[in-house]
Amino acid sequence: MESITDIRLLLAILAPLIGAGLVMANGKRPNLRETISFLAAATLFITVASMVPAVLAGKHLHFTVFELLPGLSISLRADALSMVFAVSASFLWMVTVFYSAGYMRGLEEHAQTRFNTCFALALFGAMGCAFSDNLLTLYLFYEIVSICTYPLVAHHQDEEGYEGGKKYIAYLTATAKGLVLPAMVLIYVLSGTLDFANNIHTGIIPPTVHHGLIAALYACCILGFAKNGVMPFHNWLPSAMVAPTPVSALLHAVAVVKVGVFSTVRVMLYVFGVDLMHSLNLGLPTAYFVSITIIVGSIIALSKDNLKARLAYSTVSQLSYIILGVALLTPAGIEGGLIHIANHAFSKITLFFCAGAIYVVTHKKNISEMSGLGRAMPLTFGAFALASLSMIGAPPVAGFVTKWYLVNGAWDAGSVGIIIVLLVSTLLNAAYFAPVIYQGFFGKQSESDIKHNYAEAHPALVIPLSITAVISVLIGLYPGFFMRFVQHLIS
Repeated sequence: MESITDIRLLLAILAPLIGAGLVMANGKRPNLRETISFLAAATLFITVASMVPAVLAGKHLHFTVFELLPGLSISLRADALSMVFAVSASFLWMVTVFYSAGYMRGLEEHAQTRFNTCFALALFGAMGCAFSDNLLTLYLFYEIVSICTYPLVAHHQDEEGYEGGKKYIAYLTATAKGLVLPAMVLIYVLSGTLDFANNIHTGIIPPTVHHGLIAALYACCILGFAKNGVMPFHNWLPSAMVAPTPVSALLHAVAVVKVGVFSTVRVMLYVFGVDLMHSLNLGLPTAYFVSITIIVGSIIALSKDNLKARLAYSTVSQLSYIILGVALLTPAGIEGGLIHIANHAFSKITLFFCAGAIYVVTHKKNISEMSGLGRAMPLTFGAFALASLSMIGAPPVAGFVTKWYLVNGAWDAGSVGIIIVLLVSTLLNAAYFAPVIYQGFFGKQSESDIKHNYAEAHPALVIPLSITAVISVLIGLYPGFFMRFVQHLIS
């Protein structure tokens, strides 16, 4: 693989950081502030998109910011795995900036400058994770994401907001510092480097290290990157639902949870490696372990009447598909897991956008209160239905591609148990999404709702959710773009 030093990696990191500074400096001019947010997002997306041809051509882009010790540096890389996350997140930031302007102004939310600043800083951290060339760089940007998103979770500055923010920051920093940090130090001592391997097979940990120690380090990384939502360290995620809906969309689709699962699979594939995981039989036990999260998260989602809470537990469940696929250690399984980074992002952000649009128009949060609203807001509930089909795994939406590859990967791994988990989880997905759609389109509208004569939300909300819903269908019908990156990893 040809390796090229490329300053565009640094530019991709700096675009949201500079954008955050300019947003803060222009806080008293709302139109300019939001224009700057969009331009920063567009600059980031264009920069990331410009690297796509080189990565698809098999080139390895890198940039060293500075070196601390031999094998220990702050450095960046763009490879196929980076691009799946970076392309999705940078594009969705543009859409979310547009949506959040309509949402925040529609509800006349306070502290919009702080909100936009922290939003940009969160993307700064997410891009740093996406383009990290080693475990140290990944860890530093992972922590930046945690710190910069705390003010977003606690945005309303009330008791509920502070309580949710406290739980959010406590879970994420305690697990990172208590599990990932010591594991990282020990990996450096054992390996003499924290640089990620150049392929998914070799890893960096010497096979001569005691197998029990390797397994312990592996467990620390799986549980320590708690943004991945794996139980038992998942409870921060539903607690963070006190935040405004654009933040929930950011947390659940673009930045925070994707940073968690991306970090987890990056370490699984490029620190431990497929060959070592095979030899120590770490794969299938991991798949069964995260299957608990998939099933239990779905069952809890079924019990929630609050729409955002139901979507939160759906996210807890859906994230583990990514880890499960990689843990199968088969080409189809890895492809299915990694493609779900993008598939889940576009579909889940659509669901949260729809929840936000419903709230702005009606101020309703509970599914039981939404009878007949689909007839008043057909575009919003239509988009919700398409994104729900993706979460369920029905064709022709993006999630079907994920489930197809995961089932094939489980078959190749000889694991009937994982196939059963996938089938049961699909039924549970349908069980907690179908009532929302049925209630919206076929439920009897209350007299009060009829008097209000509800209609679609402002175009600033409806256009973004329509775009992401359509893209969810397109990447289900034509999965080739993201799949080309994923298949580069396997070859």
